[in-house]
Amino acid sequence: MKTGLFFGSFNPIHIGHLAIANYMLEFTDLDKIWFVISPHNPMKDKSTLLADHHRYELVNRAIGDNSKMKASNIEFKLPKPSYTVHTLAYLKEKYPETDFVLIIGTDSMNSFHKWKNYEAILQEHEVYVYPRLGTEENPKADIKKFKRINAPVIEISSSFIREAIKAGKDVRYFLPEKAFKYLDEMNFYKNLNFKH
Repeated sequence: MKTGLFFGSFNPIHIGHLAIANYMLEFTDLDKIWFVISPHNPMKDKSTLLADHHRYELVNRAIGDNSKMKASNIEFKLPKPSYTVHTLAYLKEKYPETDFVLIIGTDSMNSFHKWKNYEAILQEHEVYVYPRLGTEENPKADIKKFKRINAPVIEISSSFIREAIKAGKDVRYFLPEKAFKYLDEMNFYKNLNFKH
């Protein structure tokens, strides 16, 4: 069993994330995709970040009954800050029969050499890289360890969706219907200085 780990804050998840996951499932050797929802990233502004359980709920609603996709809150339970190398070690111990593959964008590939114990990650795991708009490949880590996946370039971003909602725009077609309904009912992002 080969499972792709798609890490992100998913704040919110949108059709771009799902299109990449769908492409990975259909055009690579991956059997499943887990959306690993990250707790608060110290590099990101917390004032715009929905609470962990809300982002987990949004991902669950977005993927619906697709048995090849799963929302994972594994990092919520691990020590903070969460480092990918620790998450992978935990998953490997818990699911020894599963071959975990990282799914990252070209922007993350370029900064991969800054990740904690990145060499250990590359020794143990394959890394599938999808293209990100406006990001040229310039990896400092061993280039042979990355597998380029020619997935569609997605121009939608979570920050665009948050800003559009704050500006009163209708973004219903940028998210799966059930995720959008939850987001809309809860009035998320209408005031970016929210505390939920």
